[in-house]
Amino acid sequence: MTSTMRALMGGAGPEWDVRDVGVPTPGPGQIRVRVRAAAVNRADLYMLQGTYHPRAKTSDLFTAGLEFAGEVDAIGTDVRHRAVGDRVMGVALGAFAPYALVDHRHVITAPECLSWTDAAALPVALATEHDALTQGGFGLKQSVLVVGATSSVGLIGVQLAKALGASQVIAATTSDSKADALKSVGANVVVNTASENLAEAVTGITGGGADLTLDHVGGQLFADTFLATRVGGTVVNVGRLAGAESTIDLNQLSFRRLRVLGTTFSVRTPDELADACAALATDVVPAVEEGRVRAVVDRAFAFDDAKAAADHMRSNTATGKIVLEMPTS
Repeated sequence: MTSTMRALMGGAGPEWDVRDVGVPTPGPGQIRVRVRAAAVNRADLYMLQGTYHPRAKTSDLFTAGLEFAGEVDAIGTDVRHRAVGDRVMGVALGAFAPYALVDHRHVITAPECLSWTDAAALPVALATEHDALTQGGFGLKQSVLVVGATSSVGLIGVQLAKALGASQVIAATTSDSKADALKSVGANVVVNTASENLAEAVTGITGGGADLTLDHVGGQLFADTFLATRVGGTVVNVGRLAGAESTIDLNQLSFRRLRVLGTTFSVRTPDELADACAALATDVVPAVEEGRVRAVVDRAFAFDDAKAAADHMRSNTATGKIVLEMPTS
């Protein structure tokens, strides 16, 4: 094994810069993963734009990438329940390189049935959506509304809600052309918010509103989720693709006695992220193994085509994940 590797670096400009860097050595509590595939997330673009950075010094160069799949290659001290050769998928800064370091608690087992590309497309969405459902108090036979359902995370939200026992999953999108994709992953009904009133459509379908709403869009559409959620129901804002600002009606909030939550992993402590990953073992990983939850990959790019992958995400035309496949040698 060589001592250096080619990695995609952020912090040098509006695009990733390919540089030779040292292969990292795992410290206490860390494992080193031989990365086979890595997914591109919206946060990766925010880091290129300079509007988000997971480290305090935004001027520093850093190995980019947040989501990956591969084999455990080396283990540091104080690591439990992991061995060299384990197939894992997880979340850690530095995924866009042949080798990445990660807290051993921030990976989950990658089932043998998954390709590396599919495995890399899952960990962020699985952790995000399961955590949102849990925070929202999801229970068996509840109806779930997923707003922004054709986002890569939303597609997993639809599947997880269905797999975990929702009575009805309603998926909201802005495109009729994506309705078939949503139904193929388990949506019972698809609502097009570009041509339909969200609240009217959902209350008509459910007879009063969804028990739980997962909102991945934000913006003004977030305010519309209040009337689309039943009296005493819960709204969880997961994403803000349409912006972080919304004007809400406090009367709707109060009279409908709604519980409204916001969530993000960007400010979670390592222990909190570890808890979210550990929670996937019981219900979520078996659902993936059984095929009840599957990766939706829009397109896979070679590592050397990383700029094209970023441009594809910027185009906002993808339905599902965009993945970089690492060289085999």
